[in-house]
Amino acid sequence: MSADTFTLIFLTALVLSVSLQLWLKWRHRRHVLAHRERVPAEFAAVITPDDHRKAADYTVSQINLACIAVVWEALWVLALTYGGLIAWFDSLARQWVGGGIAGGVLMIALLSVAMALVNLPFTLWATFVIEERFGFNKTTPGLFVVDMLKHAVIQALLLLPLTALVLWFLGHAGSLWWLYAWAAWVVVGLVTMAIYPTVILPWFNRFTPLEDQALKRRVEALAERGGFKASGVFVMDGSRRSSHGNAFFVGFGRTKRIVFYDTLIDKLNHDQIEAVLAHEVGHFVHRHLIKRLVVLFGIGLLFMGLLGWLKGQSWFFEGLGISTPSDAAALVLFFTAIPVFIFPFGWIASYGSRRHEYEADRYAVAQTGREPLIEGLVQMYRDNAVTLTPDPLHSLFYDSHPPAFLRIAAMKRA
Repeated sequence: MSADTFTLIFLTALVLSVSLQLWLKWRHRRHVLAHRERVPAEFAAVITPDDHRKAADYTVSQINLACIAVVWEALWVLALTYGGLIAWFDSLARQWVGGGIAGGVLMIALLSVAMALVNLPFTLWATFVIEERFGFNKTTPGLFVVDMLKHAVIQALLLLPLTALVLWFLGHAGSLWWLYAWAAWVVVGLVTMAIYPTVILPWFNRFTPLEDQALKRRVEALAERGGFKASGVFVMDGSRRSSHGNAFFVGFGRTKRIVFYDTLIDKLNHDQIEAVLAHEVGHFVHRHLIKRLVVLFGIGLLFMGLLGWLKGQSWFFEGLGISTPSDAAALVLFFTAIPVFIFPFGWIASYGSRRHEYEADRYAVAQTGREPLIEGLVQMYRDNAVTLTPDPLHSLFYDSHPPAFLRIAAMKRA
């Protein structure tokens, strides 16, 4: 393949990907606004017209920002490739520390900082304008800055050593470097999952043991019935940053723990909390996490094998605007270009995730009955301003959970 041919293929894929995303968001916006004034019949008894309109307006605000972000990200991709930013950062890193692993790590670190700065306005607008406007934001500017710095430190501690190791494999492990790099990525991912509940999360939030003994006994009995051995039941101070509520289990192996947002504890009764948690235990019982990891690591292996092949193709570099190839440039180019080609297939992952949600719902209904789960979910939809009328095609591509009306209808049939 010639460089010009690959350039044409890439630009065509980029235009198609951006067009598809914008079209889906346009459909979603139109559909939500068309149903803004009327609460769906199945929710009319529990969702007020004001709550329904708030959810619609909140969704539309998010869509408007997302449309701008899609265009901005496409321009950023063009700037990185044909605009010469990757080549410029690569050259800058070589000037500062020379080539080799140090230069490659520095180049990727500089690009990561630049990408964070490019995306920062969207995060600020989402947090301090949209979330604030609809009464969800509790994050102060100071806390926002501290969180951002903490995230940067964690990413540096986890990703920079992994990047250095991958670059070492590139230079010293022969033609199978990509296989060793994939294995290193898997190990780092599993270690991160294991330390996330006890090392990373407590750096951002405060976790206190659940004090409500009656609820704790119900939660522990539910977990025991599902064979879910957790290291504890905790309440997280999610209200420091947002009024959104949720519950989840997190961790891997012996570090698993059950976590409730304090905002959820305040708004649901014991039956509803138990039902929501039963859904989470259902994910564990059906081994959804393991299944997702197998799929994720399998796809990662395919992608790393593809990268191993592309690294030896001059048209790959030249077709994306790089005249002087390097190992670090190959990594950045690949992970810049691959999302352009895979977005049209994103519905496959969403479809698999929604199947898991239905399975977890069925488990919860079997454990606690359907009414507490339906009531708890409707309360969460209302409190989190989740639209009850998403566009079906947009939902197919983007939503990891089924739309509310389909999900509740499935519970009533269970």
